[in-house]
Amino acid sequence: MKNITLAAALSLPAAAFAAPHVQVGFSPEGSARALVLQVIAQAHKSVRMIGYSFQAPDIAQALVEAHKRGVEVRVVVDKKRNQNKASLKAMSFVAANGVQLRIDGHYHIQHDKTIIVDEQTVETGSFNYAPSAETENSENVVVLRDMPDVASQYVAHWQSRWELGVPFTGETSV
Repeated sequence: MKNITLAAALSLPAAAFAAPHVQVGFSPEGSARALVLQVIAQAHKSVRMIGYSFQAPDIAQALVEAHKRGVEVRVVVDKKRNQNKASLKAMSFVAANGVQLRIDGHYHIQHDKTIIVDEQTVETGSFNYAPSAETENSENVVVLRDMPDVASQYVAHWQSRWELGVPFTGETSV
């Protein structure tokens, strides 16, 4: 009987035994930016991003690289905050390179700052996806791994904002 129990336990996926893991990063020290880029780079199936400000060329590039690896990348950003030249450049770049992008103008401010990878890893915190968050502001990032109940709540929240958004057409005054 002991061998059957051991065999059954060994046949379970490794994730069934994974302990929750939390990482934190801060800016302008650089660890926040590094964690955001790491989370995107580790995606295998999907990246779901929702952001208030979207201007950072390095994050835009990381999203495009994920898409080119075959990862489904979908992004929702705040309408009002992203009407400037830097935001339009980042949004046009990712959209032109196959990333699905929607604009959310439903709320006074769509202030979420979250990336969900493979519906398992959640990056969240105060970190805006903009150069000022990387080098000028005091910001934080929290990465939650192997917490499926938490991740599923973030996926549901992201999905609700995706459904409210409208496809990016090259300008945000839609």
